[in-house]
Amino acid sequence: MLKNQSPVRYCRFMVDGRAYSGQIRDKSIDIVEGGPFTKTSLMRLSYQMNRVKFLPPFMPKQLWCIGYNYKEHAEELKSEIPKEPVVFIKATSSIIGSDDFIRIPDWAGAIHYEGELAVVIGKSGRNISEEDALDHVLGYTIMNDVTARELQVADGQWARSKSFDTFAPFGPAILFKKEMPEDSVIETRVNGKVKQRATLSQMIFPVKTLISYISRFATLEQGDVIATGTPSGIGPIKVGDIVEVEIDGIGKLKNVCAE
Repeated sequence: MLKNQSPVRYCRFMVDGRAYSGQIRDKSIDIVEGGPFTKTSLMRLSYQMNRVKFLPPFMPKQLWCIGYNYKEHAEELKSEIPKEPVVFIKATSSIIGSDDFIRIPDWAGAIHYEGELAVVIGKSGRNISEEDALDHVLGYTIMNDVTARELQVADGQWARSKSFDTFAPFGPAILFKKEMPEDSVIETRVNGKVKQRATLSQMIFPVKTLISYISRFATLEQGDVIATGTPSGIGPIKVGDIVEVEIDGIGKLKNVCAE
């Protein structure tokens, strides 16, 4: 990348019934050949962003998630501040793209949004040191870790409450960057009202720590994703609500809640 050139944002999208890979430039998307883990080449065709429907940028192999990684979020759930990362896995079958519908089951109790920074692993590894951890990062995207809160409490473990179909909105793009600035802001809005807002520096365990920690017991593969936890301000969503999660430099993940 040339000096002062903006990092690339890779995406996948649908337009006129066809799926493409693309590179976001201002308010347009240039079609590219290749994928996020291969070399890409620009094609001589672009679309205005308001014409396209974003797809998940890729389908992760594993979706690793972190609980209680912001102090105030742990406090709002009346949980102790963790001494080491709280790790769980969310089913990849729950992944949807930006502008897809979050389906709200009428029998599952309160359904909550959880806006999160997601780390895309670009190089496999095991027993990765914190010093080397960011060398394994391809880039960053956004995830909404939608949760059936009452089922989470009732079950005593989190697999069911986190893994409903459509409970992992993911995208809209991958920001190809080794490290996110600590002052980057994550913000979640419901129907235009800000519900969550924090800087990445507020995470208890930063990205390099999470990568190193998980790789101590499981090989992190190229194409794995780590959702790094949600800030305080979680709350319920219902049919008809519009949920937006935005992170500086990556973009905006937007979904509508439906039956």
